[in-house]
Amino acid sequence: MIDNPSLPEYDPDDPVESAIVSRLAGNWANRATVKKPEPELDDLFDHAKHDFPEALIPFAEHDVYLSLPDEKRKRIRAWGWIAFNKNVMDVEQHVVNPGFSLLAQDVFDTGMGDVLAIAVTQAMVDEQYHTLMHLNASALTRRQRGWAMPERQLPFSATVRAQRAAQLGAANSGAAALSALAYTTVAEISITSYLDLIEDDDIIQPVNRATVKLHNRDEYCHASIADEMAKIVFGTLDDRDRRLFLDGLAQGMKAFSSTDFSTWEAILGAEKVDGFEAMLRDIVDDGSREHLVQDYSGIRSLCRELDVEDEIGIEWS
Repeated sequence: MIDNPSLPEYDPDDPVESAIVSRLAGNWANRATVKKPEPELDDLFDHAKHDFPEALIPFAEHDVYLSLPDEKRKRIRAWGWIAFNKNVMDVEQHVVNPGFSLLAQDVFDTGMGDVLAIAVTQAMVDEQYHTLMHLNASALTRRQRGWAMPERQLPFSATVRAQRAAQLGAANSGAAALSALAYTTVAEISITSYLDLIEDDDIIQPVNRATVKLHNRDEYCHASIADEMAKIVFGTLDDRDRRLFLDGLAQGMKAFSSTDFSTWEAILGAEKVDGFEAMLRDIVDDGSREHLVQDYSGIRSLCRELDVEDEIGIEWS
């Protein structure tokens, strides 16, 4: 077992989890000029497995998709995994860490002590590891499949776009900071629900499943940190700022739960799928589709503790 408290908790008896964590440790050690051979994640890649669950492809049952050749559907599934990783990395880098950085700097003047400051800063370090984990997983897919599929062909995730729009629309720096904290709170408390979408199903690539499982273990701890910090900050706010924070939570949940059709549009366009525009219109117009992320029990619990469950302005399901 690798003796490094900054690495995700993992099962040393699981060869896939051990290889992923060893790769992380090796990458960081190499930067410190400590030479270690990196494990070969490539040896664990199974070409017969799916890169991404078809259940998460919003048009998986549409005739246009079903009529595609098997190879094209394989490419779209690979793109789905690349996009999933990019969404996670975007949220970590552009939503979560900026909010944690505000907390670490005590922008909200909570007077938090060393214990909380260290916990928040450690969470920021964890998020960098998570980004590396998902980048490794995407690189492995590209390498093994022999397909380029660069992230730069995909737009920023819907959550990042919504968060940036909220920042631009904020009345002042204080309002912008509260909005950023709200989005961070939603992301950190609810990201486990997003990661859980990659089911531990044997049909899915083992490295992909293990990457998500490792990330998820850390996030249960981060959710507690984000929950505690939100309560501390909320207790210092006046009525006006509390309203801003609650509005930010509602906006963050809406952004985080939506299916990002702009990403699928970019993927299908890159793959030159005939009729994809009409297919996406059909899916968007289908009012029976459920939200991608539906479990906001953690945010609801937070609001209940803050005694604002009925003030946030959303219908809990």
